[in-house]
Amino acid sequence: MSSTSDKIVLLKNNIGKVIFGKDDIIEYAIISLLARGHLLIEDVPGVGKSSLAHSLASSLHLDFKRIQFTSDLLPTDITGVSIYDQAEKKFHFQKGPLFSNIVLADEINRTTPRTQSALLEAMNERQISADNTTYILDEPFMVIATQNQVESQGACPLPESQLDRFMLYVSMGYPSLEDERRLLSESRPERIAPVLNKEDVLQLQGEVDSVHIDPLLTDYILNVLTATRENPHLALGVSPRGGLIFQQAIRARALVHGRNYCIPDDVKSLAIPVLCHRVIPQSNTQSQKRLFADTATIIETILGELAVPV
Repeated sequence: MSSTSDKIVLLKNNIGKVIFGKDDIIEYAIISLLARGHLLIEDVPGVGKSSLAHSLASSLHLDFKRIQFTSDLLPTDITGVSIYDQAEKKFHFQKGPLFSNIVLADEINRTTPRTQSALLEAMNERQISADNTTYILDEPFMVIATQNQVESQGACPLPESQLDRFMLYVSMGYPSLEDERRLLSESRPERIAPVLNKEDVLQLQGEVDSVHIDPLLTDYILNVLTATRENPHLALGVSPRGGLIFQQAIRARALVHGRNYCIPDDVKSLAIPVLCHRVIPQSNTQSQKRLFADTATIIETILGELAVPV
C-alpha cells in the first residue's frame, strides 16, 4: 500500500504544480480515473478546467485529445469516419479524437443531442460503433467534460441520461486570494513531465476493486440511497446504477487516502459530487445550477439524519 500511496501523492503533487489551491478538485479527478469513471466540471470560463485535464494526462503519459463541442459538430467528427483509398480500392476507418486515453470534451452542453449520444456510447460502453463495426477503446479511458453555466448564451442543459454517465459532477470555483496571488507572481511550467505511466494507472485501477467495504458500511450506503428515493422533496432518487457508481467511487477515495478499506468519511465526502446530479427535486423549473444547489442541501440533510456506523 505504501508504494500505491507514493504513486498517488506523486501524481497529486505533479498536477498541483499547474493547478493551485484546488486539491479537492485534483482528488476528484484522480478518483474518477481510478474508479473507471468520468468527470463533469461546470463553471465559468477561465478557471482551469482545461488545464486540469491536460495536466492529468501529461502526468500519466497518456494519449490526450481535446474536442471543442459546437452546434455544428457531427458524431463522425468525434468517433471517426471511413475514407476511401484510391490505391487500395477500399475504405479505411480514420479514428476520431475519442480514441484516446483521456478526452477533454470542452463545452459539452453546446452541441446537438445526436453528437452527445455518440459520446454517451463511448463513455458507457467503452466502445465505438461505426460502419457496422465495433471498436473497443483502449484502457484507461476517461472523459473530462466541461460545461459553461446553463445561463450562458447558447448553452442548454444535458439530459438526465447523459448526466448519469458522469461519476462526479463538480465546480472548480474562483481561486482564493492567496492562490490567485501565487498564480500572478509565480511562473508555472508550460508542460509538466510524466511521473506515472499507463501500466501504473491500470495497476491502481485493479487495486480499487480489492478495497474492502464492511457490511455495516454497505448498509450505510444503502440507507443513503433509499433516503433519496423516499425523500418528499425529491421527484427522483438515485438509481441502482448510481449506487454501484457511488460504491466504486468510495473504494477509489479510500485508495487515494492510503487505505485498503473504506470508512464513513469516504461516503460523506463523495455523497454530494456523486449523487446530486442523479436526483431530481420536485420543483424542476429552475436553472440546472440552482437545482444542483438545492439537491446538495437535500443530500446534506439526509446525511445529517442517518446514523453513522462506528
